Amino acid sequence: MNGGEPQVTHRCAVLGSPVAHSLSPVLHRAAYEALGLRGWRYVRHECDETGLPAFLAGLDPTWAGLSLTMPLKRAAIPLLDEVSPLALAVEAVNTVVCAPGHRRGENTDVPGLQSVLADTGRPVPAEAVVLGGGATAASALAALAGHGVRQITVYARTPARARGAAETASRFGLAVEVAPWPGPDGSDAPVDLARVYEAPLVVSTVPSGAADALADLLARRAPAVRGLLVDVVYAPWPTPLATAWGRLGGPVVGGLEMLVHQAALQVELFAGVRPPIPPLRRAGEAALAAGTA
Repeated sequence: MNGGEPQVTHRCAVLGSPVAHSLSPVLHRAAYEALGLRGWRYVRHECDETGLPAFLAGLDPTWAGLSLTMPLKRAAIPLLDEVSPLALAVEAVNTVVCAPGHRRGENTDVPGLQSVLADTGRPVPAEAVVLGGGATAASALAALAGHGVRQITVYARTPARARGAAETASRFGLAVEVAPWPGPDGSDAPVDLARVYEAPLVVSTVPSGAADALADLLARRAPAVRGLLVDVVYAPWPTPLATAWGRLGGPVVGGLEMLVHQAALQVELFAGVRPPIPPLRRAGEAALAAGTA
């Protein structure tokens, strides 16, 4: 023994495009350390839809699992040998569990968000607002349905973009109304702002910058906010939406919490044991503070 790095016996990675910003390597490596898993390696791979089939085909037996981010969550489904009922229902795979000759798709975004909501200690209301209509919004709808939410307003930039989320909602028995998204300058946006600031729960599933116009509207026109904001963005943090919400008196949960919980679930799927949450959270907070995410 030379005391150097252990031989790599299990490989994992996060795939997406772009993916350089992903905090997943920091969280998974913290989990390996906390669990004493030597020989486990987790890296980033830039990969879009066109490159995914070849990447999956080239995996050797050392591969234990993959984390998928946009734009791969839906593109992966037809490429896998098995997909969990939950991932099929939300049409989003964010986790691929690898075994020799077999690739299984899972979704840890849904239970990750459910854990975040449970950790707040606040009762989950019967009504909520979801910002965005993509794959993450679909997972959010499923998570909310699992907590007993039954009436949701989905704000989407185009009705067509929200069609998939609406179909997901129907599978989980949710009543959904699709509402228009604020315009790019936020000035005369056709948005029912009161429905947002009076909502007992708002889940923003849109990427960084996409909710800035809504944040400006809230800052200029909302008297106060009523409920909890869960914003899936973790960097840069806080987002303008989170800042506006907090200044209006509302509690805010950032995307790091959801990422930590879903990463812990991924590690359990890959390695067979779930890591403790605090080491992952500390590692994520340190990376964000240092700007090394």
